[in-house]
Amino acid sequence: MNVLLIGSGGREHALALALSQSPLLTTLFAAPGNPGIAELAICVALDPSDHDAVIAFCEQELIELVVVGPEAPLVAGLVDDLEAAGIAAFGPTAKAALLEGSKGFTKDLCARYGIPTAAYARFSELQPALDYVRAQGAPIVVKADGLAAGKGVTVAMTLDEAIAAVEGCFSGQFGAAGAEVVIEAYLDGEEASFFALSDGVNVLALTSAQDHKRVYDGDQGPNTGGMGAYSPAPVMTPEMTDRVMNEIIRPTVAGMARDGIPFKGVLFAGLMITAKGPELIEYNARFGDPETQVLMLRLQSDILRLFLASRNGTLDHESVVWSDDAALTVVMAANGYPGDHQRGTELRGLEQAADCDGVTLFHAGTRRDGARLLANGGRVLNVAATGATVTEAQARAYAGVAQIDWPQGFCRTDIGWRAVERERH
Repeated sequence: MNVLLIGSGGREHALALALSQSPLLTTLFAAPGNPGIAELAICVALDPSDHDAVIAFCEQELIELVVVGPEAPLVAGLVDDLEAAGIAAFGPTAKAALLEGSKGFTKDLCARYGIPTAAYARFSELQPALDYVRAQGAPIVVKADGLAAGKGVTVAMTLDEAIAAVEGCFSGQFGAAGAEVVIEAYLDGEEASFFALSDGVNVLALTSAQDHKRVYDGDQGPNTGGMGAYSPAPVMTPEMTDRVMNEIIRPTVAGMARDGIPFKGVLFAGLMITAKGPELIEYNARFGDPETQVLMLRLQSDILRLFLASRNGTLDHESVVWSDDAALTVVMAANGYPGDHQRGTELRGLEQAADCDGVTLFHAGTRRDGARLLANGGRVLNVAATGATVTEAQARAYAGVAQIDWPQGFCRTDIGWRAVERERH
């Protein structure tokens, strides 16, 4: 079958790799794609925000499934418009994508259906929000309600930080995303990411990962879109996975259906594993980036078959198989990220890195200029590897990083440190 993949990042490169391995696939197209995806798919210069153009392309190329990678097209209703035109799509409708598009929507859903999450309050004006922060004290968490590319959350350890975060949201730092603010109690524990597929009624557990949001070693510095990840997360034991499915994922899918907003697609739950058990930090309505890169390296099932089952309401007939190996990815970012950063600098050494044992490269923000590969974003390249343990996967990934010649880029040197410490003891 002909498939169109929407997106251009490392997540989409990983999805393209998995889709390309499906026996059901005839031709894979990607819009707009990137130089790495171009080795697996036919890249087309389509603007995902131009829904009419996407529909026309699908009709022209007889596309039988559209896989939407990023969150913005989901929240903008691309799936709704494709399905209305008779084109099958993997991903939630615009209303269902509010699970990611509005943090307040998700917190209210949790309150309605008894899903464990941090205590919270919602604000649309500055002064009441500041009064609340001062009354609650720090540490406290301040979130822009809408989509902010992974940068709209401040875990404020001091009152001054919290006040600055609230003022930043209402002063337009995150545009329309910060017009409303959600303020939450600080949760203490270990973070984990958990993924499950839903067809609106049935759910299928996938697997876990841990990512590193902070830009610098030792989890220091500002939050980013993610500087690296590994899978599986050791904290997600079989017992904890069962609790997450029974206390968080299943009640969410059932609640969404009861509210008349069935969720089809992937549920990416950001979790805090506390002394009481798992609590939901937030939902994403699509696969994570860079978590997808490590998930797809471990996946042994046909992802296209799973996507079709999610769209068609037949997930109860499916199962999923994962490799016992661990996978780890290191994000190479442009100097200055997540702030101002330079574009157009050249990356060399990718062939040598890809030749390292167990290493796979995923392009995130790159472009071709003739034979040269140039940086074209903040997070530019993922150097990923598999291994029998996280320690082995980590060593292999950093062996690959060492081959990359890019003076204008940087990476964290401690991705996977929690799991490596566990494996030492």
